[in-house]
Amino acid sequence: MKLISHQSEPVHTPAAAITWAASKQTYFTVRFLVDRDLIADAYRAYGYFRWLDDQLDGELMSGLERIAFVERQRALMESCFRGEWPRRASVEERMLVDLIRGDPRQNSGLRVYIREMMAVMAFDAHRRGRLIGQEELAEYSRALATAVTEALHYFVGHGCAAPHSEARYLAATGAHIAHMLRDTLDDAAAGYFNVPREILEAAITPQDVGSDAYRAWVKSRVRMARACFEAGKVYLSQVENLRCRIAGYAYIARFVGVLDAIERDGYRLRSAYPECKSLRSGIASGWSVLALALNPRRVRRRPAHRFPY
Repeated sequence: MKLISHQSEPVHTPAAAITWAASKQTYFTVRFLVDRDLIADAYRAYGYFRWLDDQLDGELMSGLERIAFVERQRALMESCFRGEWPRRASVEERMLVDLIRGDPRQNSGLRVYIREMMAVMAFDAHRRGRLIGQEELAEYSRALATAVTEALHYFVGHGCAAPHSEARYLAATGAHIAHMLRDTLDDAAAGYFNVPREILEAAITPQDVGSDAYRAWVKSRVRMARACFEAGKVYLSQVENLRCRIAGYAYIARFVGVLDAIERDGYRLRSAYPECKSLRSGIASGWSVLALALNPRRVRRRPAHRFPY
């Protein structure tokens, strides 16, 4: 089935503006690596959920209001999936409506992305202010990793060959582990606890970042993220599309720096982790990404590892 092209739409749209303000790396990834006829939709896909996440993270709504808000968005998603288009929608909600209208296929990678990201948003709305168990956090990572990976393959090299192995989602899983470590302190201050309930109840509190038990847990998560990245690189080396490989390796490189900083700090978490300290390090990272993407045979096969799911 032919996808509806939005190529005539300029990149200077509300969705592109949201993306630019939130993440320059994502903005330029979309601008230069996404398939030309899917650029506008890629900005919509990021911009809508960035807006939704910002609404849920704000302080203007109570807990019940956050849950009601995300449920309204989920209802909008489901009605659009059924082909029932709203008569009224905000500028941001119109991003979701237009995104779904552009690809009516029931089981497309785009729909997987939308469903899984909506599940992530709902989980965040419900988890604020309460401790979360290991299984719940693992499911949270699974949903986000699935969403990110399916979006990558949908928007970059659409239709090109890519393995459907168990390693498909590991690069994004590693990125989510690193992301949660990076944001642990700020998230805790906002009521989101990224350390499992089982760990907190057994030995530490969210503020015990200097304790041996806390740092041991952080070390285990860093090792897990690195193992996921190594397996993810092997997976990406088997992806047919060069632009998709570049985007995937760049995504990994963005978070490897976070893991390096955590290790240098002796696994004591802090609030700020600059992703690129200098032009020199940025150029070095860029060359490393290109080298892997252009010569995927350089990627070393690693022994099996026990992953989060």
